[in-house]
Amino acid sequence: MPDYQHHWKDGTPVHLPLGKIVCIGRNYAEHARELNNPVPDEPLLFIKPSTAAVHITRPLDFPRNQGAVHFETELAVLIGRPLTHASESEAEAAILGYGLALDLTLRDIQSKLKEKGQPWERAKAFDGACPLSPFVPADKLPKDNIHFTLDINGQRQQTGDTRDMLNPIVPLIAHMSSQFTLQPGDVVLTGTPKGVGPLESGQTLSLELEDLLFVETTVV
Repeated sequence: MPDYQHHWKDGTPVHLPLGKIVCIGRNYAEHARELNNPVPDEPLLFIKPSTAAVHITRPLDFPRNQGAVHFETELAVLIGRPLTHASESEAEAAILGYGLALDLTLRDIQSKLKEKGQPWERAKAFDGACPLSPFVPADKLPKDNIHFTLDINGQRQQTGDTRDMLNPIVPLIAHMSSQFTLQPGDVVLTGTPKGVGPLESGQTLSLELEDLLFVETTVV
């Protein structure tokens, strides 16, 4: 698997090593409901390892013998400063950039794990489970109401807006830092809106962040 390196939108590298990828489940109420999951009353956190990251523009490849693999489009946040028990102002200052990610999920495996009350990592942390886009500097995006979309084969599939998050970005990052230290180069995935579904060979996925970033990928 090719090595992953953070990049800016213009193609220049971000000189930070990729660390862990910290994720939140069910951060959009309608997504929780579409999978018949309860809406959590506190952030539901899990981690993908660095080996899950791949460049999103590479053709998507994933395990083919473990049931359905679902796409979940998410706003990704690149952390630029160490954070431990951070205040919200410290968390906001640590946001270096924003991008887009696909939280790929072995849905059948995840369903079995949930039934047993077991952790989700087998369904979420496989190699290639986190395709990541280049990043846009944080100061180029609005602080509120960041908007992103996913089209599949030209048809709108997901629409996300940060105002619909149960846990907004800055308080979420501060909360994460109270559970474990965030390091420069870590990535935070902020949850997926409704509209998730299975990937199928031959699909073309087009992801857009505001009018600042557009990326496209295909399923092998």
